[in-house]
Amino acid sequence: MSFHRPITLAAFVVLAGHLRAEEVATETAPVTPAAGETLDLPKPSDLPGEPAPAPAAPAAPSQNVTINLINRLVQKNILTKEEAAEMIAQAEADAAQAQAAATATAQAQADIAALPPAPGPDDLRVSYIPEVVKNNMRDEIKQELLAQAREEKWSEKATPGWTEKFRPFGDLRARYEGTFFPTTRTAVDPVTGDTVIVEGNDNTGAFPNFNAINTGSPFDTSGTQFAPQHNVDQDRDRTRLRARLGTDIMLGDGFNAGVRVATGDSNSPTSPNQTLGGSGGNFSKYSIWLDRAFVSYDAGPGDGQELVFMIGRFDNPFFATDIMWDDDLGFDGLALRGKVRIHEKASTFFTAGYFPIFNTDFNFASNQPQKFESTDKWLAAIQGGIEWDITDDLKAKFGVAYYDFMDIEGRLSDPYIPLSASDAGNTDGTRPGFAQRGNTYMKLRNIDNSTAANDFGNKFQYQYYGLASEFRNLTFTGRVDYDHFDPFRISLVGEATKNLAFDSTSVGAKAVNNANSTGAFDGGDTAWIVNFQLGKPALESFGDWQAAFGYRYVETDAVVDGFTDSDFGGGGTNVEGFTIGGTMALSPAVRIALRWLSSDQVTGPPLSSDILQLDLNAKF
Repeated sequence: MSFHRPITLAAFVVLAGHLRAEEVATETAPVTPAAGETLDLPKPSDLPGEPAPAPAAPAAPSQNVTINLINRLVQKNILTKEEAAEMIAQAEADAAQAQAAATATAQAQADIAALPPAPGPDDLRVSYIPEVVKNNMRDEIKQELLAQAREEKWSEKATPGWTEKFRPFGDLRARYEGTFFPTTRTAVDPVTGDTVIVEGNDNTGAFPNFNAINTGSPFDTSGTQFAPQHNVDQDRDRTRLRARLGTDIMLGDGFNAGVRVATGDSNSPTSPNQTLGGSGGNFSKYSIWLDRAFVSYDAGPGDGQELVFMIGRFDNPFFATDIMWDDDLGFDGLALRGKVRIHEKASTFFTAGYFPIFNTDFNFASNQPQKFESTDKWLAAIQGGIEWDITDDLKAKFGVAYYDFMDIEGRLSDPYIPLSASDAGNTDGTRPGFAQRGNTYMKLRNIDNSTAANDFGNKFQYQYYGLASEFRNLTFTGRVDYDHFDPFRISLVGEATKNLAFDSTSVGAKAVNNANSTGAFDGGDTAWIVNFQLGKPALESFGDWQAAFGYRYVETDAVVDGFTDSDFGGGGTNVEGFTIGGTMALSPAVRIALRWLSSDQVTGPPLSSDILQLDLNAKF
């Protein structure tokens, strides 16, 4: 048997095993070495068929066990020197490869140990993703979500529960408004008594702006300057904007709430209009005001009947027209509104409320250590009426109301000398916090002119003004709707009011305005209005329209001028004249309106004006 072909270390081990097996098989019985003994392999000379080669010279011992074993096999003539050298070289290469692998493994383990700790479940690791990959991922995710939405019918699922409590609403109105004054007027010649034609309205200082005085520094009547005046002779063109946004909130168990904000040139209670280019101009931003904020509770049985309690700032709860209350006016305070069915075609309604008009500043007067008595003003009001379906085509609503404005009139102060514009009087708080035009006014400060401290009345005459009359109004309001020409409706709306507290003698004795051409006081206490309306009651589609014509007559002290209509005659009382206009729908949410308001002054110096309003309204 010859061993002259290269073999690997593994083959060597197998071969050694075979050789041992042949040696054992030639023996007559198995030989088990005793402890500490070794077995001798058969010598090549003992194998049949070939002569035994000469023993190889022993190699020098090595520290490597494998190399020593190979050398021993060479000594026993099992391997040749050439085969042994090849096996040793191969073993060294394998050892080097194993060493390199072990080194690489150790280095990898060291690198892993040097890495930061693995992210936890709440950690986020972001790697750079190429833009094209992100776009592909986005498109794939979008398509998957769309498919899932169609399959699961997401659009048919209910919105979150909390959103069902809110019902947002709002409106936008853009308005062109032109105010035009006459260029000529008629007057009576004081010498001849003849009627003559003169230019325009009286612009000689006959129309003081009491609101500008009362909301600013007091006016020094001893000076040579005019008091602030209303414009009565220069036409004006204005572009105006009204924006309102709010929400009704369903609180459950009969409770509701509401909040609304609105634009406005000022905190005027009667106008949320913002003049574009106003408030400083130069594209300045405009103010937003808290317009409504209230909580209500409905304890009524439902089915057309109600019993509602309200607190906060809310819409006008009374059935009324704009000669009593401007359409934009909000009420502060407490109100109760109810409705009871008395017949299948008739119901009664009632409203009652208590409203703070003015609350004295806590530190009044701020520049004195001793404070003045509070002069709070209140409105107590009650209204009752009936709604009656007279026939299928004819319906009517009538109401009667009583409004008691407590302490709203001015009061004369204790005698004193205001040595500067900031020297307050103890009744300064009785002046109106807001006014328009038309009411009769009185001086509030009882200035002592008996000493040289103010040069016996020739200087230091700083003055504020308050309402000369008390106000307790009895008001009748009615509306009749005729639907025989459905879908068109014909409506007639009217209101009449009388100030039961007005005393011409008392008011005239302290009045500083509203005198007739002879200089005598000529105020009045009555107001009325009639409006005729025709068209569709609801403007729901393009082309739907409404038209209206109305006439009003409002004497000087019939109503509080600060709360009445802010458009007709420029706002306020002591006006009479007509209004004509129409509205057409451009869509269910958008409509256009045009109005012409023509007014004359009832008494006092002549004052006429015409106002054109073109509105674009959008509701949502």
